Amino acid sequence: MSKPFIQRGALLLALAQIGPAQAAGVFTLQEVVVTSGSNGLTGIADSASEGTVTAQQLANRPLQRPAEVMEAVPGMVVTQHSGDGKANQYFLRGFNLDHGSDFATQVMGMPANMVSHAHGQGYMDLNFLIPELIASIKYRKGVYAAEDGDFATTGSARIDYLRAVERPFVDLSLGRFGYQRLLTAGTLELGGRKLTGALEVAGNNGPWEQPENLQKSNLVLRLSEGDSANGHALTLMAYQAAWTATEHVPERAIDSGEIGRYGALSSNDGGRTHRTSLSGEWARSNDSGATRANAYAINYGLKLYSAPSGYISGLQGDQHEQADQRTILGGQLSHSWFLGSDWKDTEITAGLRLRQDRIGKLGLYRTENRQRTETVREDRIDETATALFLEARSQWTSWLRSTLGLRRDDIRAEASALAGTYNMNNGGNTSAGQTSPKLGLVVGPFNLLGQTEFYGNWGYGFHSNDVRGATARTNPQDGSSAQAVPLIVKARGSELGMRAAPLPGWNTSLSLWQMELDSELVFIGDEGVTEPKGASRRHGLEWSNYITPAHGLILDADLAVSQARFRDANPDNGGRHVPNAIPLTASLGLTADDGGRWSGGLRLRYLGAYALEETGEQKSTPFWLTSLKLGYRYDKNLQLSFDVLNLFNRKANDIEYWGGACSRSETLAGNCGSGIDGRLVHPLEPRSFRIGLRASF
Repeated sequence: MSKPFIQRGALLLALAQIGPAQAAGVFTLQEVVVTSGSNGLTGIADSASEGTVTAQQLANRPLQRPAEVMEAVPGMVVTQHSGDGKANQYFLRGFNLDHGSDFATQVMGMPANMVSHAHGQGYMDLNFLIPELIASIKYRKGVYAAEDGDFATTGSARIDYLRAVERPFVDLSLGRFGYQRLLTAGTLELGGRKLTGALEVAGNNGPWEQPENLQKSNLVLRLSEGDSANGHALTLMAYQAAWTATEHVPERAIDSGEIGRYGALSSNDGGRTHRTSLSGEWARSNDSGATRANAYAINYGLKLYSAPSGYISGLQGDQHEQADQRTILGGQLSHSWFLGSDWKDTEITAGLRLRQDRIGKLGLYRTENRQRTETVREDRIDETATALFLEARSQWTSWLRSTLGLRRDDIRAEASALAGTYNMNNGGNTSAGQTSPKLGLVVGPFNLLGQTEFYGNWGYGFHSNDVRGATARTNPQDGSSAQAVPLIVKARGSELGMRAAPLPGWNTSLSLWQMELDSELVFIGDEGVTEPKGASRRHGLEWSNYITPAHGLILDADLAVSQARFRDANPDNGGRHVPNAIPLTASLGLTADDGGRWSGGLRLRYLGAYALEETGEQKSTPFWLTSLKLGYRYDKNLQLSFDVLNLFNRKANDIEYWGGACSRSETLAGNCGSGIDGRLVHPLEPRSFRIGLRASF
């Protein structure tokens, strides 16, 4: 173990001396919180596809990366095509979400998605999460909630941390491929308030022939009083990471033996990133209403080095740097009025949201071995988003309730070109707005399949485009003319669903959904330009099950089927398939923990074959992935854990693309030209073991 790792570990041990406190909140075991009364099911859900994942559900879940907690959202798939310091790749409802462009995530009220990001619009880096601190993940799918705005096309998630750790602990984990992690957390009582602290340091090389050399540190300090309904909290977070990446590579380079299965084309890809934030939350509620407020300030930076096309331009390689440095300021204020039985138990909520991104430098540079050789473009952006929303929930009869919402979003931005031979004509002011109506109806409960409710939802939503694309005049690569794109892309969605409890301990939900997106325009950070993809339509079916057959035993099973097509055929090949839209996913999980000495979790995940290009002739290879976690409590102060990731050592690919690239040998042979189209892959990591020891005080 490295000396810096041990030195940082000393800090963890010091933090562990923080005294014990009562754990905050009561954990429920249902993905969607429901209560049963004399009249049967009285659910509080507004759609069939929303729910809450609790800390207890995550405790025995084997995780290779922090962001994989998002796979607790039924149908969500989390993969990686680069180093573990880079944001993950996400898939949901027939969308290749890239790094987050169509799914909105908040962590303690702070947005995780980055607008006008150096690498990709909506970039959602969740590597700063500490899974052991997560109290809940509240998720919604679709565009039906007035509280959800930019990026919430397929849905949204709100992640909240614990306000107190039951007992302070130190957790040490070691594993194959140089994996090492040390985490400590504890809570101190301060005159009615609770100060919770956690410190994490981690390192990993992975199976790659070029060691990843991931070095990561993470700090959380949270001062709180009360709970999320009546209380306040002030949270400081600080995260930084550095790594060397093995990017996706042409599959033919592996097949020919030019590189190994875990080899790299480029010797020094990777990057450095940091995220520091200060946020505050305040809430008050009583029988007549509830008020919530939060505010935050985030400092974020990234330097990302990548060579996705290999050696098209020559033996010097095609590495480039994407740089992002920004400050994000914002907050939200909302108030709910509970009108009582005389007004059909109507709850009216009004809210205001503000976010400002001050992006001091947004750059794309050509590099060799992380040294800049040319500035393609460098910009400064100020982007301000405001939103007003209004939502009314009413219980019209014992079997009918409704949700009616209206949201208004406005975005104003200014882009200034700072450098780049062909970039100086770009920039300017741009603005856009959208009014989004929302409607939801719930019918039931009925004594059908146990207790059953039926749902109907409809609404408008959107995702924003990169400001550089909305103010473009010239292509920064070659000076050719460029067409500016809309700042806001409208989405329309609808859904029919059912939720039932056929047997005691069994909750099941079924939803049939459809979505139309006006444009799949995306800003390609690798090239500094916007790539037009056209309008699209998607529809699908999701079936989720949550079963507790006995005390301490949880079984969850999810199935998601979807179809994604462009509205118009690609003029070059006549195809209408949306590339990388996964048409079939399934998952099966079993968790056992009755509070005794042994506990564990087993998870299976299936990814069906998906089209790699518009014709659908080239498809990925489908596969199952299985992981296992076992735990043993020696006594109340000492616990052991053992994880086996990729249990059956499945040889498949985490992600597959279709595109142009060249290996070094192809360039040397003069066969490269403008790039050779083919399959680009990033392999699954082989079977690995991790053993953990937790000492509590």
